[in-house]
Amino acid sequence: MDKIKLSEEFVEFQLLREDDIPKQILEKGTVKVDTIDETGYHRMDVSQPWRGLLKENIEKYLQRLENGLKETDPNNYSVYTGSSGIALLYYHLSSTTFCQNTSEQQQLLSKALDVLESNLDKVKGKRLTFLCGDAGVYALSAVLYSKHGDMKKCEKCVEKLCAMCESVVSDPSLPDEILYGRAGFLYSLLFIQTHLGKEKVSDAIIEQVVTAILKSGLSLSRKERSRSALMYVWHDKHYVGAAHGIVGILYMLLQVYPSSPVVTQHITEIQNTIDYLLTKQFSSGNFPSSLENESDRLIHWCHGAPGAVFLMLKAYQVFEERRYLDVAISCGNVVWKRGLLRKGYGICHGVSGNAYTFLALYKQTGDQVDLHRAFKFAEWTFSYGEHNCRTPDTPYSLFEGLAGTIYFWSDLFEPQKSRFPAFEM
Repeated sequence: MDKIKLSEEFVEFQLLREDDIPKQILEKGTVKVDTIDETGYHRMDVSQPWRGLLKENIEKYLQRLENGLKETDPNNYSVYTGSSGIALLYYHLSSTTFCQNTSEQQQLLSKALDVLESNLDKVKGKRLTFLCGDAGVYALSAVLYSKHGDMKKCEKCVEKLCAMCESVVSDPSLPDEILYGRAGFLYSLLFIQTHLGKEKVSDAIIEQVVTAILKSGLSLSRKERSRSALMYVWHDKHYVGAAHGIVGILYMLLQVYPSSPVVTQHITEIQNTIDYLLTKQFSSGNFPSSLENESDRLIHWCHGAPGAVFLMLKAYQVFEERRYLDVAISCGNVVWKRGLLRKGYGICHGVSGNAYTFLALYKQTGDQVDLHRAFKFAEWTFSYGEHNCRTPDTPYSLFEGLAGTIYFWSDLFEPQKSRFPAFEM
């Protein structure tokens, strides 16, 4: 890999000139051919040498992961840092070309369900989000019961998930963000619709949740006399990023446009808020972690450009204005320059999560430069644990640890189908 230079927050390295990159992709055998598939996505067939590297590393580190899980906290069942995140990894692996036959696929699905069934007795329906709450356990369990043909248990999990809606919309103390708030519950409902069909969750429930999110944002904006039509806080800060802030909330609202009448009714306010965020973008292409913080430092999915890119690409798709794509591209450029982090390899605030910036851009534009960048970040993560990065509190988890990196590698088998876990639809 190219020369590496260490800095306080990130690892920076010098790369090929941009006009050399497409040629290098073909010469190095990253991919074979670029076509448009039946879904409209650019289909890039990953070359056999790369497929071999991906499979080799997944098998190697999956064994390390499963050995390490024996020492993890059995009471942590969240998707974010607990055992349900491992179940989501198994489920995802079963759907990729990492599995070479039906037997391997069924084995992974059984592993996932075994993990979740050990968690179902612990959940009480009180923690309300996909990533950090009981909603994620119910949603993922419903999908896996369906995969195993147990529709009675599937329906029961869906019922328990939908029953949480009343608390979500009525609790004034509940935030609106992804990790602990209403947008995180909305993702749980959309996860069910995506994997089991839209009829599994009624439009009325979706409308209740998005109405509560919009009402909260409009109310705070009026109260603070903000220039942004919608405004949100978490722990007394106006967070910007995907995990706790405005970016994640708006991205989730746009997932139900134009099918949601209330989101359609407020689409002007949503666009106004996106445009307000554009005024806060740094000249580097990065975004602040909060409106109170003017430091151009964090390059994470949770805080910064790697999360903002998803909202900007969605805004481009919805509003069809080139400026949003340009902002997304600028996000990609700053992640390329500063996205190898000392914080490690994870999804939330690590290199694997940052690499999804390039996959998102590639799916939109078909630009081979972005695919090249994603594979270069993957190449770096193949030397897992050898860069003197910080060890996370939960080193085997989906969002902080090794499971997230394995998830990222598995998405590289078919880049055009990649999705940032528990966020991208």
